Amino acid sequence: MPAKYSNITSDTLIKTGSGKVYGFIVNSHTSGALKLWDNTSAATTVLMNTYTYPSGSSVVTFPSPVCFNTGLYADITNTQDITIIWD
Repeated sequence: MPAKYSNITSDTLIKTGSGKVYGFIVNSHTSGALKLWDNTSAATTVLMNTYTYPSGSSVVTFPSPVCFNTGLYADITNTQDITIIWD
């Protein structure tokens, strides 16, 4: 099954229930950062602690998919446009 994607510009609940996150694409940002949670909000289990982007756009892939159980929630700072790759 091919991966799905969600383009976001603010804190977003991407999926409820279990799944996998493969990485993300930083389309544009102004000193942005991202934190991913295994939850339906920014609470409890952290999947990826705060990642601060280098300047410009970039693609970040995990060495292997990261599993989540409760949901996938993205917590972002500042102005940014990112695409989360998940299933």
